[in-house]
Amino acid sequence: MTLLSNPRTRRRRLGITTAAAGLLAALLSAQPAVATPDPGDSPPAEKKVSESTREDVREAVRSGEIPGQDETVHSANIRHLANIPKDVLPGTNSDLAFQGRYAFAGNYDGFRIFDIGNPKSPRTVAQVLCPGSQNDISVSGDLLFLSTDSSRSDSSCNSTTQPATEKSSWEGMKVFDISDKRNPKYVAAVETACGSHTHTLVPERRNVYIYVSSYSPNAAYPDCRPPHDGISVIKVPRHAPEEAAVVGFPVLFPGEGADGGGNPGGPVNPGVSKTTGCHDITVLPSKDLAAGACMGDGILFSIEDPEHPKVIDQVQDNVNFAFWHSATFNQKANKVVFTDELGGGGAATCNAAVGPNRGADGIYDIVGKGDKRKLVFRSYYKIPRHQADTENCVAHNGSLIPVKGKDLMVQAWYQGGVSVWDFTDSSRPHEIAYFERGPISTERLAGGGSWSAYYYNGHIYSNDMVKGFDVLRIDDRRTDPAQRVRLGELNVQTQPDYFD
Repeated sequence: MTLLSNPRTRRRRLGITTAAAGLLAALLSAQPAVATPDPGDSPPAEKKVSESTREDVREAVRSGEIPGQDETVHSANIRHLANIPKDVLPGTNSDLAFQGRYAFAGNYDGFRIFDIGNPKSPRTVAQVLCPGSQNDISVSGDLLFLSTDSSRSDSSCNSTTQPATEKSSWEGMKVFDISDKRNPKYVAAVETACGSHTHTLVPERRNVYIYVSSYSPNAAYPDCRPPHDGISVIKVPRHAPEEAAVVGFPVLFPGEGADGGGNPGGPVNPGVSKTTGCHDITVLPSKDLAAGACMGDGILFSIEDPEHPKVIDQVQDNVNFAFWHSATFNQKANKVVFTDELGGGGAATCNAAVGPNRGADGIYDIVGKGDKRKLVFRSYYKIPRHQADTENCVAHNGSLIPVKGKDLMVQAWYQGGVSVWDFTDSSRPHEIAYFERGPISTERLAGGGSWSAYYYNGHIYSNDMVKGFDVLRIDDRRTDPAQRVRLGELNVQTQPDYFD
């Protein structure tokens, strides 16, 4: 395997190691293995580009301005240790969660469990076929949770896509027992209004609360019509997960109709619609705080009473943000990084034409105390390398790298790759490391790249939508102290207190 350190010098292509022969997929015993992926659960469709754009991309590759097609490049302080291609599940790879020596990787067609006890050589332990985009994933104890945000014929893992207007349509949360990692068991399903695009765990000793984020700017979906201004709260008893149920729907954007929130799409598509729900929520249980990225709004709220979250502050950015996508606290809980998913994740927004502020992270300080705390904007951060016009690229999922006294983050940027950056000075963020592949195609806009990139127990793990599961290691004096921090479990949207 060839490792590369100079992003502007042509190098040998990286060969992808094939999966080990004889791999057995652990499919749900209660669900037949004949379930097949639906067209709606496929990677983003390829889009044609003009001949002039294709020639510009080819010239950028020839000149070394961008890596060659599928070429892998990275900074000198990053090592690419392993890649495990997709196998039984052909759909789009999505989010990641971690527990002990295992990584759990979502996929639009189900989920995969890896043994990462040896990060240089991850092994597949199980693959579960259970279509239902986008299969956002998390784990707590013996339970695994999957989000379904596409209209299905029923709640089973053998369901098929059907129109949301059908009375029998189902969307929501699925719960699995993972006490045997090689043989996960489907134990419960909870239907939620407008489905579950993402979800966030608020774990307690006896119960796991789930904040279900769902939204739709499309009023054709019956359960998503405004006012859909809140989140579903599910309560899952740990010893009786089959009793999981919705226990509340707190409204986060009170107001008549859809007027309680901001306007997503403002910078590029003004007047589309008001906020009708949250895309993603991150909780910091040790501080009883949560931050919500909610279409046209960023919000800060208290979760002291987990069944009744209370909004503390609400901000909008109608200059540069198009769609508030996700949130990350720093360890001291005096900053929040919000991401803007300009173009919905399927557009080429990391080129020179779009610029450094749109499709970027927004860094906010949290000032004040208690219910009087406010979010105060400080700066934007965007990767400093221009990507090709055939590469979808925008700020996406990332996590803290736990170093005391520093605010460091690793983050996925789809085909922009993986960026490690420092926002200790929230007004002057800067990149300290990166890893990326060249464009999937130089002829058309083809969707792919890193969906999630997270730091866990000394390594960076990335789930590439198309290329599979990557393991990276960063060797840098600024991040080295994080190698001493060990966690038993990590769901990034449930941020731990790393130094408690």
